[in-house]
Amino acid sequence: MSIPDAIQSSHLRRLALVYIRQSSHQQTINHQESLKLQYKLAERAHACGWEPDRVRIIDADLGLSGRSADSRPGFQELVALVHLEQVGVLFAYDVTRLARNCTDWYRLLDLCGHRACLVGDQDGVYDPGTPNGRLILGLKGLIAELELHTLRRRMTDGLQQKARRGELVQRLPAGLERDALGQVVKHPDQEVQARLGLVFTWFLELRKMSQVVRDFNRRGLQLPRRDRFGDVVWRPATTNAVYAILGNPAYAGAFVRGRRRTAGGAKGEVHRVPLADWPICVRGKYPAYVDWETFTKIQAMLQDNRADYRDKQTRGVPRAGRGLLSGLLCCGECGHKMTVHYRSEVSYACDFLRTKYRVGPGCQRVAAAALDRHVAEAFLQALAPAELEALARVQTLLHQEHDQVQQARQQQLERLRYQAQLAERRFHQADPENRLVAAELERRWETALRELRAAEEAWQRAASEGVACGDLSADTRQAFAGGAGRITQLWREQALTPAQEKALLRCLVEKVVVRREGGDAAQVRIVWRGGETSTAQVALPAASWSRLGCAAQVQGTIKRLAQEGQSDGEIAEQLTRQGLRSPRKPGVSSHVVRRIRLRAGIVRERSPVPARLVPGWLTVAQLAERLDISPNQIYERIYSGKIEVGRNPKWKMYIFPDRLRTVTMIQKLLEGKAQKICFKGGHQDG
Repeated sequence: MSIPDAIQSSHLRRLALVYIRQSSHQQTINHQESLKLQYKLAERAHACGWEPDRVRIIDADLGLSGRSADSRPGFQELVALVHLEQVGVLFAYDVTRLARNCTDWYRLLDLCGHRACLVGDQDGVYDPGTPNGRLILGLKGLIAELELHTLRRRMTDGLQQKARRGELVQRLPAGLERDALGQVVKHPDQEVQARLGLVFTWFLELRKMSQVVRDFNRRGLQLPRRDRFGDVVWRPATTNAVYAILGNPAYAGAFVRGRRRTAGGAKGEVHRVPLADWPICVRGKYPAYVDWETFTKIQAMLQDNRADYRDKQTRGVPRAGRGLLSGLLCCGECGHKMTVHYRSEVSYACDFLRTKYRVGPGCQRVAAAALDRHVAEAFLQALAPAELEALARVQTLLHQEHDQVQQARQQQLERLRYQAQLAERRFHQADPENRLVAAELERRWETALRELRAAEEAWQRAASEGVACGDLSADTRQAFAGGAGRITQLWREQALTPAQEKALLRCLVEKVVVRREGGDAAQVRIVWRGGETSTAQVALPAASWSRLGCAAQVQGTIKRLAQEGQSDGEIAEQLTRQGLRSPRKPGVSSHVVRRIRLRAGIVRERSPVPARLVPGWLTVAQLAERLDISPNQIYERIYSGKIEVGRNPKWKMYIFPDRLRTVTMIQKLLEGKAQKICFKGGHQDG
């Protein structure tokens, strides 16, 4: 197709657009020759017959990629002018300048063919409204898109190959830097090294990021971070800063690429990739602050502490709730985590299938008291032999923590002293006549002195308050050595908080699996650290006698023993010794025996109440008989607090002094002439 045949007079009456684009700002600066060739297309438009005032250059997309048309204002302006039939020809150095996406390219061709707009490049001018022109332009656009993918894959393969060897240059965290030869070394500042090591040490001891942050801020210690220029600066400890240190594999000496994955394209949601699925992980490339085993242990702890409320796949951080097995208890029916319900009493329930799939009311629900008591007893029995050894380790860790804090404070003071001396030297070296510079240097010097003074005051305050942990006294050592069951004693005395009990329990218990068997028992399997298991049958509270497995045996035994003439107390003791129980209590009480006996119709004759329990004292019945009133009137006033009177410890009955004054006082109370009377303090307790 020749140029004279493609260009018509109708085209010359419209505009000739010259579209110019470079893919990046670096290309715009470095590839000047390519830019000049694109601008020369305006001269070609003049040679093809367009007047100079009918030629327009669109270069608003310099430095923008051609992968998409959404973020290119110049391309959108071009499309708008073509749509308004104001463009006769569209010049570009090649079709890759217009679009590297076939979707955008064919839309532009359809629009140009419909609006009678020509398309020209360095090879010729084509009419997209004709089959031959559309074929050639379509092939050029297809080759441009393929070329983009080829270039991208070639560059990506090169980066991936370099990353697999661990030689790809990445931004290093605070504490690591490159020397003049490009080798990664630890930061020469010893305070930076010690502070990063302190973060890992404290987290392994405290097991909570929030607690690490609180301890750093409470002691006035800061963390080294990198600013936007790459320099190391000291900032207060935050949760994000601590997590960035704990979760960075560079501190374990590993080069890692692919820790995050974008779902749904470049603008999709970013997800963290689990450690086991990292595509590139080269160990031993950097000097390590912790070994790889410790790093993986920390990652498992961070994942375990994560509050996964949706699927309950993690144990979570021990909290202040009363449910001891929160985060540890699994359902023996479906295998999912059971949740804690705090209502009138604490209970565990499996709601996974009901909440996720809307199926049924849930697998099971069990009361927490019996399960917690059983697991706690098993834990204390397993813990008892190791308490003295654990105590010695705790003392050693306390000493180590004290030494680390002292070293960190000394390093911080040394750094602040150096900064103050440096600010002083810079102030003295400044020209006094240059007041603007001298004033700023003086302000920096004063700021450094204030920070140094605050750190020294904090040091003295910590020393005066006895923050450092000293050696235990001989008496204390002997008390600890003799108290092999100290932890057990503290546990049974409820001296530990619920969060402390849960944290201790998780040191040995991996998880607990429960499966309810009937209405009054459950099979409990404890999975210990290391894989050992222990299984036991635990009695659970039942809702009624009908759901109790031994109900028929208990009721039959009570009837038989009652008919033999045994008392309710004797029957209750005998049933408890046999291991029988009532629905909600581990044993059988005399009240339960009496209730079942009366339901069976076995009634005993009451033992006669003695006429006079104690000489000189009256019972409620005797006092009511003298007053000629019902005994309930006296009992009502006793229960309401209007009459204060003591009980006889032998018969457990209220007794009054056998005097005329007693009858007179009761009559005044009944007539409303007295509001309250008291007979305590003078009655006989024998």
